[in-house]
Amino acid sequence: MARRGKTAARQAVKLCAAALVASGAAAWPAHADWRDDIGTFRIGIVAEPGGGNTVPGLARLTEAYANALGMKVEFVVARDYAALIEAQASGRVQYAVYSALAYATASERCGCVEPLVAPVDADGAVGIRSVLVTRDGRLQDLAAMASHRIAIAPVDNIGGALLPLAALSAAGVRIAQDSPFLARAISATAAETMLSGGDADGLFGWEPADAGGQSTHSGGTVERLEAAGIPGASLRVLWTSDLLRYGPHAIRSDLDPEAKRRLTVFLTNLKSQTPDVYDVLERAHTGGFSPVSQKDYAMAEAIVRRETAGQE
Repeated sequence: MARRGKTAARQAVKLCAAALVASGAAAWPAHADWRDDIGTFRIGIVAEPGGGNTVPGLARLTEAYANALGMKVEFVVARDYAALIEAQASGRVQYAVYSALAYATASERCGCVEPLVAPVDADGAVGIRSVLVTRDGRLQDLAAMASHRIAIAPVDNIGGALLPLAALSAAGVRIAQDSPFLARAISATAAETMLSGGDADGLFGWEPADAGGQSTHSGGTVERLEAAGIPGASLRVLWTSDLLRYGPHAIRSDLDPEAKRRLTVFLTNLKSQTPDVYDVLERAHTGGFSPVSQKDYAMAEAIVRRETAGQE
């Protein structure tokens, strides 16, 4: 009888302990979902010049992103890329739509961002390359530049000035903004006129290129020169830079992997599944979005580092 009493007591203690554990577990908060941690997912975007704080189709975009993520979404319209970079670096926005150089600047600024997707043109172009063009064999190669006159676009022109100078410097070619053989034009068109009129032996220009770095032959300096009346047979591209990818949609690196996955699926399928939303989100490049990585912006980072060093 005594043993049975002790056994019953032990069983009662175990049952009480189990009940306490069960009741305690019920009182514990459930593990927070990444959506709960964020609260509202904020997307940063720069307004069109003169657009103020308004972005066409913003309500439609907000709805599409909210459906993709399964949470509340809010767009933050920045006055310029500097303000957008600061907002993402400080964590006020989780996602931002950048130009290539703005993204590289953000990456240099905090190291807390990563590119997710970038747009593609209908012909497959994913960015641009700089080219050195000559006419009628006036310039033989890069090594001969110092003894010739090379037309170059204004200092803030990406394809015709920033990209070639950064790419050549990275390749070990001695060249600077004020190199004596560079003839600075007041515009890209004026630089082309210098080559066509015989006032320059070479010209730094640009061309669209695909993911493999090959020209898509749909736009760029050579096409513009031919349209101006210069026979294509007389033109020769002596050098091409590495690819400068179109600007990405970038996320903070600490964003939950599931959010990254959902965004990638949503964006890469957007053109085929919801073309009207794609056209609101991306107006310049009509071929859809494709995934990108940090290495795709090596050339943009080279430009930013060179420009930053020149300002110090």
